[in-house]
Amino acid sequence: MLSKRTIIGLVVGIAIIGIGVYSLISDIGLQTVEVDETFGIGESTSYQIRANSGGKQLMTITGDKFDLKLSSPGDGLQIPMTSHSEKVTLEWTHLEDGITMIDIQNTGSTDLHIVGTLNITVDPILFTYHLVVITAGMVIIGFSMGFTLRKPKGF
Repeated sequence: MLSKRTIIGLVVGIAIIGIGVYSLISDIGLQTVEVDETFGIGESTSYQIRANSGGKQLMTITGDKFDLKLSSPGDGLQIPMTSHSEKVTLEWTHLEDGITMIDIQNTGSTDLHIVGTLNITVDPILFTYHLVVITAGMVIIGFSMGFTLRKPKGF
């Protein structure tokens, strides 16, 4: 018969392993991220978009006046630091695996509004993080199983 502590440990361990496995599976492949941000006068922002080849990106920047710099991996879209006004729509596809760097500076007299749909790949370090979560669930189950063992004489 399992003790109360063992049953609690099993339930908690299985729940933690389930969360880790679900997170690991859901992070496989391209992930779609919706961006909708507003920046005040004089503020700047930057984006690092990690994607595999074939990842399509779409970004619309609306504001009075702003500076934009974009560099995509390989022979992809390259925009040197240039000034823009009103509205710019950027649509590009990653030709190679890598990171697209975007720097935006609001130089106008109104707020800057950025809306985009980005298809990204998850940072590879998160794979290890998910494995650590799964291992933690196994350790909890292991310790809880120790509560069902009979203790030898002298302990």
